[in-house]
Parts: sequence; structure tokens; C-alpha cells
Amino acid sequence: MQGVALRGLEAGDVDWLTRTHGRLYARDEGFDESFEVLVGQVLARFVAGHDPARERGFIARRDGKRLGSILCAREDDVTARLRLFLLLPEARGQGLGRWMLGECQNFARQAGYLRMVLSTHRSHAAACALYASTGWQLLDSRPVTSFGVALEEMRWQIDL
Repeated sequence: MQGVALRGLEAGDVDWLTRTHGRLYARDEGFDESFEVLVGQVLARFVAGHDPARERGFIARRDGKRLGSILCAREDDVTARLRLFLLLPEARGQGLGRWMLGECQNFARQAGYLRMVLSTHRSHAAACALYASTGWQLLDSRPVTSFGVALEEMRWQIDL
């Protein structure tokens, strides 16, 4: 991706990711503060206990500015979980998300995983379209109330 680099998590990224997820999801989806708390918990667990050979957090940057994130986390010995996939609004629509998703999947494959899974909500229409167009299969969906909002939770999977 021209001019964009992916790097691992560094100092300051956890705070940025937590705040940015909270702000964007509150603004765009009406999520309450429990979502930002969850993101912070996910990141704290990841940073404290991840296996660098099999798990990695990526930050996309251009010209020193953070544009988004994607994490590959261990679900079990053969399954990786995609977490915290986010692009800032100004970075969307340029193919960056597709590239980041491919890089994360490549990392998971090289780390020895046979499949990846993710959970998302139907309201994330662009992300769901990206998953469907890149070979992910929708496993199931169900109505939930999360983060103060009625949502449809979706689970996706792809064989690597």
C-alpha cells in the first residue's frame, strides 16, 4: 500500500486505540462508555500476555500519522481471532482495509493457524462487505443488546 506502513504496537498505541474506538463508535453507532472499557480490557490482556510468535497487533501509519489498527490474537491452537480492526474515516475507501486484512491473515497463516474467526455487527456494512468479498464465511448472526444499543451480532470465519 503506497506510503502506508504496518508496525507493531508501541508506547501510546493502547491509549490511542482505546480512545479512538470509544469516540468513533459513540459518534457513529451510539455505543455507550462500556465499549471503550471493553476495548481497553482487550488491549490490556493482549499486551500483558500475547505470544509474539503467534499474535500481533498492527498499526497502519502514513507520514507518521496513525490510520488504523488490526490484531491477530490466539483463539486456540489452530484458530486465530481478528480483533480491533479499525480505520479512521479519512483512511477509508482507499483499499487500505483490504490490504491490512490480507497482511493480518498472512501473519496468521505464517504463525501456523488454520483458520481465523471474528465477531462484528451487521451495522458495520463496509467491513461485512469486505469480509464477504475476501472469502470469509458468515457462520451465524443473532440479535443482541450491547453497549446500550440493539444490534445484530455476526460471527465470521475463513480457512487460511
